[in-house]
Amino acid sequence: MNASWGEPRSKTVTWYDPLAAAKAGAEMSGLDYLRAVLRGDLPAPPIGGLMSFQPETVEQGDVVFSCVPDESVYNPTGVVHGGLVCTLLDSVAGCAVHTTLPAGVGYTSAEIKVSYLRPVHADTGKLTAHGWVVKPGRRLAFAEADVRSPDGKVIATASSTLLVMGPA
Repeated sequence: MNASWGEPRSKTVTWYDPLAAAKAGAEMSGLDYLRAVLRGDLPAPPIGGLMSFQPETVEQGDVVFSCVPDESVYNPTGVVHGGLVCTLLDSVAGCAVHTTLPAGVGYTSAEIKVSYLRPVHADTGKLTAHGWVVKPGRRLAFAEADVRSPDGKVIATASSTLLVMGPA
């Protein structure tokens, strides 16, 4: 490798069996499940560890996560990849909907529209993502979300449609 690139860097990702946590969560309402994750009674889904997401608050129809991105998520132009921001938006929108669902009912993203307003760098600092339910539903639910920089500037916004899936 080229010496001007410096020493290689690494990052370790740790997670727990996601199916065991999902099975435990299926016995709880979405709100109770996410509060259990927030308290540390249940492990967070692996995507949270992979992308360094942290749940901050969980309320009915409203969640807040944070993330401090580093250079490991840079794209080829030297900024944080939009996929990290999109995944953060998708996560808070989906989890906001999850808080409205009874035990045994799940969801998945059907559509998400993201608008990126500002770039993110490793020195941007802690990103705060807020997701809220616009309209709950039995088959489709609608949520919106935004990501903000530490100084409160909007980095990106999203509107999401989620498919609500009844008990298996």
